[in-house]
Amino acid sequence: MERADARKTAAALPPRQRLLSRLLADGLVVAAVLAWWAMSNALPANILPSPAAVAAELWLLFTDWVYLGHTAMSVVRVLLSVTLALAIGGLLAFWPLGSPWARAIVHERIQPFFNSFPSIGWAILAVIWFRVSDFTAIFVQVAILIPFCLINISAGLKELDREALEMARSFTRTRRKILFRITLPLLLPYIVGALRIAYGVAWKIALVSELFGTGSGIGYLMGEAQQSAKPALLYACCFAIVLIFFAGEKLVLDPLSRRVRR
Repeated sequence: MERADARKTAAALPPRQRLLSRLLADGLVVAAVLAWWAMSNALPANILPSPAAVAAELWLLFTDWVYLGHTAMSVVRVLLSVTLALAIGGLLAFWPLGSPWARAIVHERIQPFFNSFPSIGWAILAVIWFRVSDFTAIFVQVAILIPFCLINISAGLKELDREALEMARSFTRTRRKILFRITLPLLLPYIVGALRIAYGVAWKIALVSELFGTGSGIGYLMGEAQQSAKPALLYACCFAIVLIFFAGEKLVLDPLSRRVRR
């Protein structure tokens, strides 16, 4: 919602101010790269590699078959984790809707537990329980993402148009029809919001889950880069995640948000 409001505010600016805003934003990026280049010339390469060295490693992450396999594994794990967390969080949010007695279980027990349990704790426990495997990384990400999806969808259920639901019940008593034709369409903005939040958080925790629990992925590469003293690869992994995240936002989440708003 905040991103949409920011875009509307930017669109409301006069053309000259929009151009100035864009130039300042792009100029800030150029200035940051130039400052990075100047500092890399003054510091040892094992502390701050040059932008060119990082760019070369970043290119390999998307072109070299070995590195590309690690990158693809991270993308698959994130997408699968977000999907599972959205499904589980949605089911938990809907549970009290059909069984009011479950409200305390979900919102006073399950939600606080998942909200407060430390991320590093999930990672360590998952390695103990499941050893090093793909399932370990996915389990960690899903466990951390569930409360974000649960809170967002629960908020949407509280804000549902009660008059629309009552009107739907006056036409049919079939819960399935009401769910798919009224409830879910009204919830779509909140579901997309939960999806956006989960996607962003998933990339933040993907590195931790892969660093501890797998033998592949960008997080695994970062651990290898640290052990073998390859700082350029370490920086490249971070920027690869930024690029993949922006690609997912611009190509999938933003068009989906615009479609839901329409």
